[in-house]
Amino acid sequence: MTTVSRTFTVETPPEVVVPYLADFGNAEQWDPGTERCTRNDSGPVRPGANWHNTSKIAGITTELTYTLEQLAGDRIVLVGRNDTATSTETIEVTPSGAGSSITYTNDLEFNGVAKLAAPLGKVVFEKLGNDTEKQMTEVLNGLAR
Repeated sequence: MTTVSRTFTVETPPEVVVPYLADFGNAEQWDPGTERCTRNDSGPVRPGANWHNTSKIAGITTELTYTLEQLAGDRIVLVGRNDTATSTETIEVTPSGAGSSITYTNDLEFNGVAKLAAPLGKVVFEKLGNDTEKQMTEVLNGLAR
């Protein structure tokens, strides 16, 4: 399993950040790897909601179905699955002054033959973690304005 985690602060309060990040369709704005992310169902964003995500990472396009597994107070858990990988994105949001402290963790587990790519994946996903932190910070700070 490859795990990447970042903790950072933004100017936007948790009551804005949590619903924004729980709606994974917004990943097109804050996730540099996401090319498209569309909701598969309708209604309120709550556990069980799911999205079709198309990402391009290190030149490789992949499609996953993400499900909102947990939305409880300050904790969001989204799990993306396809035949070759399971991506669990856990986002914890806590108050920090007038803004929020965010801990974003992505646990990526490769399946089958794709497990051979895990060592290379760690290098690629560490860079993606840095890019995600930067882009998410910019987007979330924009919501505060």
